[in-house]
Amino acid sequence: MPARGPDLGGLLAAVNDQRAAVGESPFRGVATERTLGAASLAAVTAATRAGAEPLRPALRGAVRYTLGLLAERAPGRSVEVRVPPLAAVQCVPGPRHTRGTPPNLVETDPMTWLDLATGRLAWPAAVAAGRVYASGQRADLSAYLPLVSGDAGSPTSH
Repeated sequence: MPARGPDLGGLLAAVNDQRAAVGESPFRGVATERTLGAASLAAVTAATRAGAEPLRPALRGAVRYTLGLLAERAPGRSVEVRVPPLAAVQCVPGPRHTRGTPPNLVETDPMTWLDLATGRLAWPAAVAAGRVYASGQRADLSAYLPLVSGDAGSPTSH
């Protein structure tokens, strides 16, 4: 059975619902997984700036988009990054784990993850404040962050 692709219709609906919640017009770009992920991130950012709670489907889209960018920037399977209950990804070069809890683990909540991904929060500050749980010698993601420039969702180059 082939891998299931993203639900672009559901992601587009999530983006448009979040945009409507903050008084923005619907998304008008080309609907690809990447453009809708970036649009989700922008819509969630607009909601938090407006003091509103992000809608869960848009939040999920933004988290999955940024975790995908992390996996592209740091390909590998030695670190598992978890953002429960929305998504997880394996990344960073090195020995891979195959069963159970990996020896290199990063876990945080969705908003902290998005703050890290966009550079609104620095890795050392997040760890020091207890907003990120990181264990293992490869679990420091500071070399890969931020993933996007500002809040627009455009990937940064490292």
